Amino acid sequence: MSEFTPMPIPDGRVEANGKIYMPDAKGNLVPVEMIAPADQLEDETVRRIIGYAMALSDRIARFKAHTFEDLGALEALLRQEYGVTKGGAKGNKTFMSHDGLFKVQVQVADHIDFGPQLQIAKELVDECLNEWAADARAEIRAIVTRAFNTDKAGQINRSEIFMLLRLEIEDPRWQEAMRAIRDAMRVVGSKVYVRCQHRPTPDARWETVTIDLAKA
Repeated sequence: MSEFTPMPIPDGRVEANGKIYMPDAKGNLVPVEMIAPADQLEDETVRRIIGYAMALSDRIARFKAHTFEDLGALEALLRQEYGVTKGGAKGNKTFMSHDGLFKVQVQVADHIDFGPQLQIAKELVDECLNEWAADARAEIRAIVTRAFNTDKAGQINRSEIFMLLRLEIEDPRWQEAMRAIRDAMRVVGSKVYVRCQHRPTPDARWETVTIDLAKA
């Protein structure tokens, strides 16, 4: 058994008129004896897992807060003592243990949106493709189609837009379209990530301490 304490989760049972019921998804009270044992076991299992998940989420949130507090205190001390701060212009920072075996990285990722210039870029790109016709490579057409099609959330496919910028095409209209895309980019926010890494020896590869459930 794990020593990790789960967050308390209601057992989902309701007592009424001396009898025990379990509400269903529609809010109807169903007598416990009318619910199949397998369904009751599933209910208990889900509640137990959710209890651990919510407690873990809370612990990770506290870990993140403490991490930024500790690093902030360290930076304040460095600033006071030496008049220096960690990190580059975008706020990315790396903190290292003295033996070079442990590392904490703080990375700032910008969230980029696109302005109305993107529509101009699309018109120029379409003009190029229509004129090139059969001479245009199928993979270029595929990238363009994916780039300017919105995803299910109605958002532009940013990764495909960035792929367009990496294509080396000399046509002046294409170059102008790429300039329009760059002009359309605007930073609308940013998110700060913390990455903890370790290695057994100074010449070994870094291994990331896994916090992401999907990668654990």
